[in-house]
Amino acid sequence: MKIAILADPLDNQNAGVHSYTKGMVNALISNPKGHQYVLIREKYDAALPKEIHQIAIPKLPFLLFFPSFRLFVIFPFLCWFHQVDAVIEPSHFGPFNLPSTIKRITVVHDLTPLLFPEYHKFYGRTLQKLFLPIILKKADLILTVSKHSARDISRLFADTKPKIRVLYPGRDVFYKPVYSKEVSVRYNIDKPYFLSVGTIEPRKNLINLLRAYTTYCQSEGEENMLVIVGGKGWKYQSFYQELEKHPYRANIHLLGYVSKEELRFLYTQSTALIYPSFYEGFGLPILEAFSCGAPVLCSNKASLPEVGDKYASYFDPEDVKVISHRMKEVANKVNNLEEVRGEYIAYAASYSWDVFAVELYDLLGSLKISRD
Repeated sequence: MKIAILADPLDNQNAGVHSYTKGMVNALISNPKGHQYVLIREKYDAALPKEIHQIAIPKLPFLLFFPSFRLFVIFPFLCWFHQVDAVIEPSHFGPFNLPSTIKRITVVHDLTPLLFPEYHKFYGRTLQKLFLPIILKKADLILTVSKHSARDISRLFADTKPKIRVLYPGRDVFYKPVYSKEVSVRYNIDKPYFLSVGTIEPRKNLINLLRAYTTYCQSEGEENMLVIVGGKGWKYQSFYQELEKHPYRANIHLLGYVSKEELRFLYTQSTALIYPSFYEGFGLPILEAFSCGAPVLCSNKASLPEVGDKYASYFDPEDVKVISHRMKEVANKVNNLEEVRGEYIAYAASYSWDVFAVELYDLLGSLKISRD
């Protein structure tokens, strides 16, 4: 089978969909089982095996209509021209305009543009509202990353239920416990710290994290810093307004995007990862933190209890006092964590990209491929 992957997230994203797409691509091409792959993306990657056919089509955003032309005309033409049997779209916006002989596999991570439109810009949520029903109707297979997301999809689009399959992503084997004083020095981290990882946007609930940190410091002192990793998303202004008036602002470090090497250290050395999101389709930072042996405090909403299982400590993301209390609990146990770090690492290892690939191959094999 010849399979095209619309792999733009490899080149134009830094967060969860990028990590998912990279993990999926690496898992499939490392053990192709006779399948051929065509990656259609923005940039060519010389590090990939030569057997993988890469087609680089830059977006050229300065040409007003080119991004749409690329999506609705160039992509489907390339799939037809290269006679692919199936197309995987890993960011749930397409594929579009394919011949009926080409199977469509759409990956849906979450439905936040529809469930929580207030978390998104008008343009983005409007596009999702207009196109997603059409995309899901035409899809031959809908992959999603959690049972919670599967329930959301089938609830909003009942006719899609027979096409939905849950395939858990694997954990990135790069993440493991590492130690380095250099990273602490580089970012002026001179005491223990709570770590938050994610794009700065309303859905991540960072304002309540700031307020919980205030309560924690008022109760416990300034023994732990708060380190926030992630770039600006959208509607981030209210977060910065809250940050500027924070009574413990000097103890809060915003690092922006960091390298994977640095992030691996930051997880390992942290008192805990705090993940207070109102909604997540999955929550890869939970697996990354566990892989590095770090405790996880996270929201009890959406898919997060499904991912954190019995190993995370949960809180209502609206309840600032409870978030602060969980911070206090984990900080008081930090000297007794060595006995459970191995359990965190073993649990994270149960999420495997190899297992993902085997399950996906089985699903692809069930599709009836036909050619005129």
